[in-house]
Amino acid sequence: MADEKAPEVVTDQDCPICNKKTLTLVQDNREVPFFGKCFLFSMSCTSCKYHKADIETEEKHDPVKFTIDINSEEDMKIRVVKSSEATIKIPHMVTVEGGENSNGYISNIEGVLNRIKSAIESARDSEEDEEIKKKAKNQLKKLQRVMWGQETLRIIIEDPTGNSAIISDKAVKAKL
Repeated sequence: MADEKAPEVVTDQDCPICNKKTLTLVQDNREVPFFGKCFLFSMSCTSCKYHKADIETEEKHDPVKFTIDINSEEDMKIRVVKSSEATIKIPHMVTVEGGENSNGYISNIEGVLNRIKSAIESARDSEEDEEIKKKAKNQLKKLQRVMWGQETLRIIIEDPTGNSAIISDKAVKAKL
C-alpha cells in the first residue's frame, strides 16, 4: 500500500535480560482485512537472543473464542491474528498458553502449525522417556498429514483481550 509507513525502529536499548545495549524495539501498524487496524510491537536482543512480540487492535473487542477445523492444504493460507494473551488449543495434542512468556503475531494456519511443530520437536529432543518421544513423533506425523490436507485437525484460539482472530468463513466465533 502506498500510504503505509515504515515501522518505527529504536536500536541500542538496554536488554531486560542481559543488560547490554543490544536491544532493538520495533513498532508497526497493519491493516488486517476483515479485522481492522493492528499495532505490532517487538523487541529483540542480538546478544542473548531474547525476543518478545505482541499485537493489539485499534478497536476494543470482547473476549473471544475462535474454532476452526482444518482439512485441506488450502486451509494453510487462512490468516491468523494471535495476541500474546491468547491460548491456542489443539484438542488431544497440545495447549499453548498465552501470557507473559507468549508472543503475539500475524501469520496463517501453516505458520501456527509450524510453531507448534517446532515446540514439539524441541520437547522431543530434550526428552529421555522413550514413550514420550514416541508420542511426540506421532504428533509430528499427524501435523504433517494435516498440512498436506490428508487429515483433519481442530484449532481453538481463546483470547480474553479480544485481540485475536481466525479470518475465515470456516471459523466459528463465540464469546469466551
